[in-house]
Amino acid sequence: MLLHARPTDRTMWKAHLPLLAAGGIRAIALDLPGHGDAAVHNQRKVAPWSDVVDTLDHLGVNRFVLAGNSLGALVALNVAVAAPDRVEGLVLIGYRPHEQPPSARLQMAWDAERTALDAGDVDAAVQAGLEAWTADGASHDAKAHAALMLRSQLEFRLAHGEVPQAEGPLDQDPTALRSLAIPAMIGVGEYDMPDFFKGGEQLARELHAGDPVVIPGGGHLAPLEQPAEFCELLLGFAKRIPLNAPPGVV
Repeated sequence: MLLHARPTDRTMWKAHLPLLAAGGIRAIALDLPGHGDAAVHNQRKVAPWSDVVDTLDHLGVNRFVLAGNSLGALVALNVAVAAPDRVEGLVLIGYRPHEQPPSARLQMAWDAERTALDAGDVDAAVQAGLEAWTADGASHDAKAHAALMLRSQLEFRLAHGEVPQAEGPLDQDPTALRSLAIPAMIGVGEYDMPDFFKGGEQLARELHAGDPVVIPGGGHLAPLEQPAEFCELLLGFAKRIPLNAPPGVV
């Protein structure tokens, strides 16, 4: 199950699906509530971790690996805490706990986006997002795709506001990660902000996942920018899951 980052939607995985299929993996990508085609207009509190489980139930999938970027990593962790017996593995890229104080670079990125949105300048907000979340050397196609998703998400927020979030399993028990016995791999883009190196290192310690993997050439949206490299990591991880685990899918 592929879980997208906050400023994107399920289409961030369009290059990955055929690569994973070629590697023998069934991959599923969905829009988290308030993103892409999963619009939320009634201001109800959303619980994306529940939506993930409900989607998998609907598809008849009992066990699965969760791969998430940024927001997707947080959602994956909440699914793992809520349903640990169903999760075969976790691949988490660009994670930062909410309580971790932002670096000056991250705060500047947030401020630039907010200033642009307050002025109703979506173009400037998209540009601020591209500068913050993608590496300078990302391909033209990756940046164009990121810009398209960013614009869609920003226009939705301007029209409908932020989608309120329900309290998640991790909010209820912040120590729950330490007791998870799920194979995990933590990663970060080579050019991502220091916040996500620090957050990834902390998460790797809590999940006993070893040292975080650095994705060469990637920024915060490293899977989008470097799809082949990310798929290679994911396929390699899936092959290392214990052979006695019940059959599942990614």
